[in-house]
Amino acid sequence: MKKNKIVLIVVIAIIAIAAIALFSGCFYEVAEDEYACVVRFSKIVEVTDTAGLYFKTPFIDSVKKYPKEILLYDINPSDVITKDKKSMTVDSYVLWQISDPLTFVKTLGTIGEAETRLDVLAYNATKNKMGTLEQNDIINLDPPSDRNDIYAEIFENVRDSAAEYGIKVIDVKIKRFDLPEMNEDAVYERMISERNQMASKYTAEGELEAAKIINEVDKEYNTIISNAKVEAEMIVAEGEAEYMKILSEAYEDADKLEFYSFIRGLEALEGSMTGQKTIILSQDSSIAKLLLGNFSIETDE
Repeated sequence: MKKNKIVLIVVIAIIAIAAIALFSGCFYEVAEDEYACVVRFSKIVEVTDTAGLYFKTPFIDSVKKYPKEILLYDINPSDVITKDKKSMTVDSYVLWQISDPLTFVKTLGTIGEAETRLDVLAYNATKNKMGTLEQNDIINLDPPSDRNDIYAEIFENVRDSAAEYGIKVIDVKIKRFDLPEMNEDAVYERMISERNQMASKYTAEGELEAAKIINEVDKEYNTIISNAKVEAEMIVAEGEAEYMKILSEAYEDADKLEFYSFIRGLEALEGSMTGQKTIILSQDSSIAKLLLGNFSIETDE
């Protein structure tokens, strides 16, 4: 009797465990940041992208989950050849996410396989674009924004090719272009030479422009000086003419002549007395006549 009870307990425990296992195998949970694909006999029978608890057939259905978020794939550096047959090393990365989980599972199946395919797509797009450009078009001192068209074309090619795998490519960025070590010195020397030539050109243009400005200033200066001299000579001539006119008017008659002689005599006397203590004059001198009172001015009354 005791043995039968033990057997009954064991059977009940086995049934309970089986029931729990069966119950737990009937449901699966989907998080906010993932897709869930229900697989039955190697075929996808259901795709769920909404968070929640869902039912599946136990022991028959399996669930594969894939991330919804944007993923970063850092591509290994690879060598490409430019149009002018020069080697360059390109280091880039891809931002991507699964947009169609059903297509993704059918064509790729795993994240690792997706990264491998993105690696190939990015390399081919970069290689093809670099093959249309010369090294000078890529490595130069132009603003980085000038190369945005190159990056945009590579991105578009990768995006369009990846769409057939249920992948949405968000962006493709080239982190850097590297030169093989054997070519670096030659490229740097070429760039330095080009910049020196450009500097020499700007210097020559500046000197030429400076010479033009100096010539213009000298020409204007000489013109101003010449005009000023002509104007000065005209003023002097006018002054002399006015002076001769005044003299002519002063000698018109005897009265004016005598008065003019008297004034000139006073001016001469004033000039002679400056700083002098003794003056020797002849009797016929107009100054002596002034001093002796013999200088007379006749006026009409």
